[in-house]
Amino acid sequence: MGKGKLEKFADMASYPHVFEYPYSVADNVPFEMKGKWNETFFGNDHPIVLELGCGRGEYTVGLGQMFPDKNFIGVDIKGSRMWTGATEALKIGMKNVAFLRTNIEIIDRFFGSGEVSEIWLTFSDPQMKKATKRLTSTHFMERYRRFLKPDGIIHLKTDSNFMFTYTRYMIEENKFPVEFITEDLYHSGLVDDILGIKTYYEQQWLDRGLNIKYIKFRLPQQGELQEPDVEIELDSYRSYNRSKRSGLQTSK
Repeated sequence: MGKGKLEKFADMASYPHVFEYPYSVADNVPFEMKGKWNETFFGNDHPIVLELGCGRGEYTVGLGQMFPDKNFIGVDIKGSRMWTGATEALKIGMKNVAFLRTNIEIIDRFFGSGEVSEIWLTFSDPQMKKATKRLTSTHFMERYRRFLKPDGIIHLKTDSNFMFTYTRYMIEENKFPVEFITEDLYHSGLVDDILGIKTYYEQQWLDRGLNIKYIKFRLPQQGELQEPDVEIELDSYRSYNRSKRSGLQTSK
């Protein structure tokens, strides 16, 4: 029998590589490791890569195994899911992987200026109702600028046509440099070991015949950001573990 939520949360509280600072804690307790992750936790000067909305942590752990010369931090608020990746990383003794359980809306409280080199957004909720909740909105780009290195890289991997289209318009509106973009990753010729890492839900979407979309772009530090003023067709299907995708209802 698998562990229940309470048992998983108890495990997480004891894991040395898991840091839990949801709103209720972060508002009252300063995060003293801000700007000092490499010095205080990782003990090296390697680049730091974040996976925001890491779910079960497949990318955080997978990339950590592929790139021992980089440090990876998975971020999510759902600890019972994060437990899977955190437990695996602990069992195999990974020293370049950590997990941060917090609300992504306050992500800039945990990292100092220029501390992060790359961000992965893997199957983020498209948040079709409110732009400021989308992890590729200019609202979040402003937050990322506070800790991402100049021209740092952002990866978006998504099943959502809405999220992909919105992000493409946002990039075009702000003239961000694009390294690669495709509406059908697994028929693009680009798939390598990195992009071939599949999350639990990604495999189910592939099994349903949905295309996986991918954008890799850079975020400049300068320039006032502008939201795209466009109408985007809503996703018509229901995604796993999310509320029905429509203009009237989102998962939050």
